Amino acid sequence: MIKSYVTIAFRNIRRNLSYAFLNVFGLTLGVAACLVIFLIVRNELGFDGYNSKAGRTYRVTLNALDFNSNVSLAIIPAMRIDFPELEQTTQLFYLPDAMIKIGENRFKEKNIVFGDGQTPMVFDYQWLAGDPKTALSQPNSVVLTETAAKKYFGNSEAMGKNINFENQFDIKVAGIIKDLPPNSSTPTSLLISLKTIEQKLKGAMGNFWSIPGGSYAYIVIPKKYSIHQLESKIPAFIKKNWGADIAKAAHLPLQPLKDVHFDQRYINNIITPTSKDTYYALIGVALLIIITACINFVNLATAQAIRRAKEVGVRKVLGATKSQLIRQFMGETTVLVLLSVILGVLVSAFFLARAGEWMSITIDAKQLLQPEVMTWIAGITFLVILLAGLYPSFVQSAFQPVESLKSQAGIPAKGLTLRKGLVIAQFAISQILIVGTLIVAHQMDFFKNQDLGFNKEAVITVSIPTKEKRDVFKQQLMTNPGIKDLSFSNGGPVYNNSFTSFQSPELGLTKDDVTEMKFVDEKYIDMFQLHMLAGQKIWKKDDKDTLNSIVINETMMHKLGIQDPQLALNKHVKLNGDQQSTIMGVVQDFQSESKHKKRRACVLEYNSQGFFMASIRIQPAAMNKTIAFIGKQWLRLFPDNVFQYEFMDEHIANFYRQEQKVYTAFQLFSYIAILIGCLGLYGLIAFAASQRTKEVGIRKVLGAPIYSIVALFGKEFIYLIAIAFFVAAPLGYYVMHNWLQNFAYHISIGPGIFFVAIVSSFIIAAVTIAYQAIKAALVNPVNSLRSE
Repeated sequence: MIKSYVTIAFRNIRRNLSYAFLNVFGLTLGVAACLVIFLIVRNELGFDGYNSKAGRTYRVTLNALDFNSNVSLAIIPAMRIDFPELEQTTQLFYLPDAMIKIGENRFKEKNIVFGDGQTPMVFDYQWLAGDPKTALSQPNSVVLTETAAKKYFGNSEAMGKNINFENQFDIKVAGIIKDLPPNSSTPTSLLISLKTIEQKLKGAMGNFWSIPGGSYAYIVIPKKYSIHQLESKIPAFIKKNWGADIAKAAHLPLQPLKDVHFDQRYINNIITPTSKDTYYALIGVALLIIITACINFVNLATAQAIRRAKEVGVRKVLGATKSQLIRQFMGETTVLVLLSVILGVLVSAFFLARAGEWMSITIDAKQLLQPEVMTWIAGITFLVILLAGLYPSFVQSAFQPVESLKSQAGIPAKGLTLRKGLVIAQFAISQILIVGTLIVAHQMDFFKNQDLGFNKEAVITVSIPTKEKRDVFKQQLMTNPGIKDLSFSNGGPVYNNSFTSFQSPELGLTKDDVTEMKFVDEKYIDMFQLHMLAGQKIWKKDDKDTLNSIVINETMMHKLGIQDPQLALNKHVKLNGDQQSTIMGVVQDFQSESKHKKRRACVLEYNSQGFFMASIRIQPAAMNKTIAFIGKQWLRLFPDNVFQYEFMDEHIANFYRQEQKVYTAFQLFSYIAILIGCLGLYGLIAFAASQRTKEVGIRKVLGAPIYSIVALFGKEFIYLIAIAFFVAAPLGYYVMHNWLQNFAYHISIGPGIFFVAIVSSFIIAAVTIAYQAIKAALVNPVNSLRSE
C-alpha cells in the first residue's frame, strides 16, 4: 500500500512539475533559513555553555558611575579572606594583543589572558598536556591553545619550550589546552601566569578605585549556596575593606556568567554584548519564513484541487475511502517535504561554510550532524508535513464523485476565504519584515553619521612600546607632509575607559563620585576638534609644574552642580582621593563609547606618564604612502615590536559589530521570506491564468486591451495587500519600537518607513502579477477558444 502511495505521489509530481518545483524551492529556502537561524541562535544563547560550572560562576563587577566589567585587583584577595566559603575565585588580566617572539620569528597574538592558580579550576579547559593544578602557579609560565602551539612549534614538542613576551620577559610552556569554542566570553590564545606581572600591578593591588583596563574577577559558589546570601554581605565587605564613603558610592554586582554576553549595561567587556531580544527576533523571522513557505504550499495545493477533482471522483467510484485519499495526498506532501528538507540541509551547510565571510559568524557545518540538531530537523520536518499537508488533503478528498465527474466541482466558499486569509498573512509577514529591515538600516546609518562630538576622520592609532623614544618618533613623523597632526594620550576619545573618584568640598560635593579619566597632551583638543565652551585648552607641563590643571566635559560640570561653563573655571575638585585639581576649561560632551550608553563625566589632564597611544591624522590623499612611511620609522626606532595600527572609524564601527551582524542576517532572511512569498504569488497567478484561459480569450476577441487583463488578475491581490498593511503596520511598529529601546540614542519611527513598506509590497506584487498576466494576455485567442 505504501509503495503504491509513493508511486502515485511521484507520478503526480511529474504531471505538475512546475508547481512541485515552486513548492520544493520555497520549502527548501524556508528549511535552510530556519536551520541557519536555529544554529546562530543556539550558538549565541549557548555562550559559555562549555563550562560545566557556568550556572554557579559569577563575574564580580563595579557599579558606580556606570556598570563596569573591570574591577580593582584588590577585590579578589579581599574576597578570599572574607568569603572562605567560595569554591573558587580567580583574577584575570586581559590584553587584546601582544607581540610573541620565538627565535627570529615574531607573531602578533590576540586574546592574551593572565590568570592565577585557580583560573583552570573556574574555567573548563580541555587539557592536552600539563597539570591544571600547577600550570599557572609559578611566574613566567604559559599555557598555549592547540592552535597557538602548532603555529609556534609545528609538530614538535611544545612543552618546556620558551617564548618571549613583548621583548620584556621569557615564559615557559607549562600546558596545552584545546581551542576554546567561539562562543566564549573569555577568548584565549595564551594563558600566562598572573604572577609574571604581579610587580607591575602592585600599585593597583590595594586601591578600590585603581582599576586597570582588562582586570576581571570571577567567583564560583558552592552547590546549594544562595547567591542572594552572598550579595547581602557585599556592602559590609566594601565598608570593612575600603570605608563607608566607598560603600555608599559603589556596589559590586555579581553577574551570572551566562548573562555576560547579553547584559549591555556593562562597559569594557572582552566581547561586545548583544541583546537576547535580537535573537528572539531572529527566531520570529524563522517562524515567519517557515509559515510563509507552508502558506505557499497550502495555497498552491488547494488551487490545484479543482484540476484533480476528476481523479478524486474516479477513485471514489472505484471504492477509495476518504481516509485512503487523505493518506495518498499526505504521501505526496511527505515526499515533497522530505525532498525539501534534504535540499535545505545541503543549502544550509553550504551557507554555514561561508557565513564567516558573509556575516562574521563562525559556526561549524558539522553541527548539522549533532543529535540535538538532527532531532530539531526531524521535528521541523514533521511540523511542516502537518502544516502544509493536512488542510489540502482534506479539501481534495472531500469532492463528491458526481460533481467531480461532471466537472462541476469547486472549492467551498470557506476554502476560498481561508486562501485569501493566508494570502493576507503572507503579505503582512512580508511587510513586517520590510519595516524591520528599513528601521534597522536607518539605525545603522544613524550610528555611522550622528555627530560624535569629535573628528574621527583619517585618524590611525598606534600603541607606543616605550616612552624613551616617544618624542623622537613624533619628531620623525611630523617631517612628513602627509601627517597633519599627532597627539599622545592614554587613548583617543573612544579608547581606554579608565575611571577615578572625584569630589569637591568647595562645591558641596563631599561624597565620592566617579569620572572617566583621560591623560592627554597639549595637542589633543585641537587634534580631535573638541569644542571648547569656556576657559583654556590643556597646556604642556614640565616636572616642576605643581599646578594640576584639568579640563572637564559638560556632564562632569553638571555633576558638580554648575550650569554655566564660565562659572566652572578655577573651581577645585579632588581626584582619586587626594589630588587637588583646578578646572581650567570646559569642553562640549563627546561620545566616549557606543551609543548604547549615554555620554558620561570625563576629565582631561596632562600627564606624560600615561601617554601610551599616538593618534595620527593623515592626509586622505596620501594615506597608503604615509602609513608606509610611519611603518619604516617604527621599524627603525622599535625594531623588536610589530608595527600595528588601527583606523579610529573602524574601532568605532566595532562598537556596532553585533548589530551589523544581526542586520546582515535580518536583511538576508527577510529577502528570503519575501522571495518565498513571491514564489507563492507567482504560482497562484499562474494557476489562475490557466483556469481562465478561455475567459481571457473571449475578452481579447471583444477588444479588451492588455492592461485591463492585467488589472483583472491583479485587483484582488492589490486589495489583499492593502488589508495586510493594516495588520502589519501596528505589529511592525510595536516590535521595532521595543528593539530601539536598547539604545540610549536612536532614530524615531516615522510614517515614511511604512509608506515605503506598502509601496514596496505593491511593486513586488505588481511585478509578479504582471509577468504572468501579460503572458496570459499575449496568448492567441484562437488557441484558447479552439475547442469551443
